[in-house]
This record gives sequence, structure tokens and C-alpha cells, in this order.
Amino acid sequence: MLRVLLTTTALIATFATAAVAADLPRQMPTKAPAVYMPVGYNWTGLYIGVNGGYAWGSSDWSGFASSNKPDGGMIGGTIGYNWQAPGSAWVFGLEGDMDWADFKGSFANAACPTGCQTKINWQGTARGRLGYAWDRVMPYVTGGLAVGEVEANQGGFAGARDTKAGWTVGGGVEAALAGNWTAKIEYLHVDLGSTNCGLPSCSLPTSVNFTADEVRGGLNYRF
Repeated sequence: MLRVLLTTTALIATFATAAVAADLPRQMPTKAPAVYMPVGYNWTGLYIGVNGGYAWGSSDWSGFASSNKPDGGMIGGTIGYNWQAPGSAWVFGLEGDMDWADFKGSFANAACPTGCQTKINWQGTARGRLGYAWDRVMPYVTGGLAVGEVEANQGGFAGARDTKAGWTVGGGVEAALAGNWTAKIEYLHVDLGSTNCGLPSCSLPTSVNFTADEVRGGLNYRF
């Protein structure tokens, strides 16, 4: 009889526990913690800066069947504007610069025994830029108008000096520094076309062209 009583009591306790558990409210699901997404660097804005670098090029003199290789340094100022599409990494920009330049090269041969020199005194560009921003680093391609003063001289004769317009294309990388400062390094290929150097500027009528490859660095401040 005692054994039956104990068994009955145990069964009642088991069913009671199950019933209470069934009546308890279900536990609310745990909400995942919010993921923090950092705000990326925004490249939009007007900027000004300085730039400088080195160029090496080629200048053919058609009437003298020869050429020289002008090279030298440059330094100047930059102004531009970037627009970064909302919610996108693409950056569209316009940039212009004006640089004092000292590119020069010369040759001498039987047709030009006194020496023929090509010299670039200044250069400017007006270019579009297309960049893709990885937060604070932006590689870009660029291209547009190039202008410069091309001077062609033959020793003992008056020189020819002309402002020429051509084209430029290249690319680079720009990185955001502290505050609103950015720094860049870029490569440009520049073609200023040809200038005529005829009598009395040269002893022979000739066409003098100029092309160059340039590596420049720059420091900009964005407003």
C-alpha cells in the first residue's frame, strides 16, 4: 500500500511540473547587437595645393634630322573640385595646375654645329579625374588639356618661342592625411604638338615637337 501511494505521488508531481512549465510565458528572442558601421571619408569639396616633380621627354627637329631629350624640374600651384556620389565610392573631379618649368635638352650635328636646344619655360593642365575611394585612399585616372611655352633655339640665331596647346593623360593615387590635408603622387604623359622654327629663327626651316613623361607629387587642402 505504501509503495502504491509513493508511486502515485511521484506521478502527480511529474504531471504538475509539466503543466506549470507549459503555462510559463515563452522567453523573448535575444536581439543581435547592432553592428557599428564607421562613416567613410568624404572626398567632396574644393581644394587648393602645391605640386612639383620631374619630367623627361623628347623633341624632334625635322629640318636637322635629329632630336634632343629635354628634362628638368617643375613646381607650381593646383586648384580642383571633387564630388563623391552619395553612397558610392566613385569620385568625379576637375583639376587645373600651372607650373614654372625648366625642361631643356640640346644636340649638335653637321647641320647644327652651334647646337640646337628645346626648352619648356612653363606648363599648365586642365583635366578631368575619375577616382575610386577606399575610404581615405583614392586611386584615379586623369586626362585633358595641356599647354606650355616651347622655345627652340639654334646657337648664333634668334630663337623661336611659342605657346602650344596639346593633351595629357595619366593616373595617380591620393591619400587623406590629418584634418583636411591630402597628398598625392601621379604620372602624366604630355604632348604639346609642334612649333615652327623657320628663317631667321633657325638656319633651316624645321618643325620642333615636344612630348614628356612626368612624375609629380602634391599636397592639397580641402575646404
